[in-house]
Amino acid sequence: MTKRAATGALIGLALGDALGFPTEFNDVPAILARTGPWREMHLPRPAIVTDDTQMTLALARGIRTATARGHIGPLWLTPPVRQEFVDWYHSPENNRAPGNTCLQACSLLNDPQRDWRDASRTGSKGCGANMRVAPVGLVPGWTDEERAGAAQLQSALTHGHPTALAASDLTARAVHLLAAGIEVTGLVGQLRSYALENRTRYHERWLGDLWMRTTSDATPESFIARGWDECLEVLDRLAAALKTPSPETDPCLTTGDGWIAEEALATALQCFLLFPDEPLTALRRAACTRGDSDSIACLAGAFAGAHLGADVWPREWEGRIEYRDELLAFGTLWDA
Repeated sequence: MTKRAATGALIGLALGDALGFPTEFNDVPAILARTGPWREMHLPRPAIVTDDTQMTLALARGIRTATARGHIGPLWLTPPVRQEFVDWYHSPENNRAPGNTCLQACSLLNDPQRDWRDASRTGSKGCGANMRVAPVGLVPGWTDEERAGAAQLQSALTHGHPTALAASDLTARAVHLLAAGIEVTGLVGQLRSYALENRTRYHERWLGDLWMRTTSDATPESFIARGWDECLEVLDRLAAALKTPSPETDPCLTTGDGWIAEEALATALQCFLLFPDEPLTALRRAACTRGDSDSIACLAGAFAGAHLGADVWPREWEGRIEYRDELLAFGTLWDA
């Protein structure tokens, strides 16, 4: 029996999002006062998700449109993903406390005459770029270059900071490696090696002259290296935290609160790697954090589901998640 990694990742992502939605903006004592012991947290009724899952589905729809036309590349991917992000911006369902960067960029992307690079917020490395990137790690058949380029491009449509680009690339890479069956003990080392290998690689085919929209970088290589260096620093903090694991301590204390891209990646990875074979415990740990709990839990759920597959999530939970049918449709498409 196949593990159906894409279905597992997408359902896990949405479950984490829904579990963390009510706890976002609260510190741990306040969360515990409301939920009781964190290891016993229940999925809310109804299981409503945030913009994290909504934008994941927007990206998934854009990818599906692009791949239906055949070969994947920036000219095929950019228009449908841009349109899906604009449609999300106008949707009446877009009422889940979305981030300002996404709203500002999408309002500019709404002008079809504007080059998308002029809409990109190159000063923002908020986690809104990598909370939605899981589909890039799940689509079968892409080359490493296509996966990296697509991950960075979808980030750059809204969050053009080099750290947002690098963190999105790393998040998609982690999802892809886990879906492919990597040993979890080697994951952080593999991500670190990937960051070092790509530290000065600027994906001009996908990003064009985005780097020139900043004032602080003399070359595209120095632009992107800034992002990879910040990701490498937080990966080192993650490795140190995992050497002396402390499951009862808020993971935000060691790898950050997750409002910014590299910290959302590292803290979600910490929650997953503390409990690699206990996906619900990983989600609950991620949701019981002082930081951006829905995004941290959303990413932790994507990692756990990619690693363990679709059957690890309780049927009763999966059956109640918002957008369930569409999530399952994309999972079925990419698991096939």
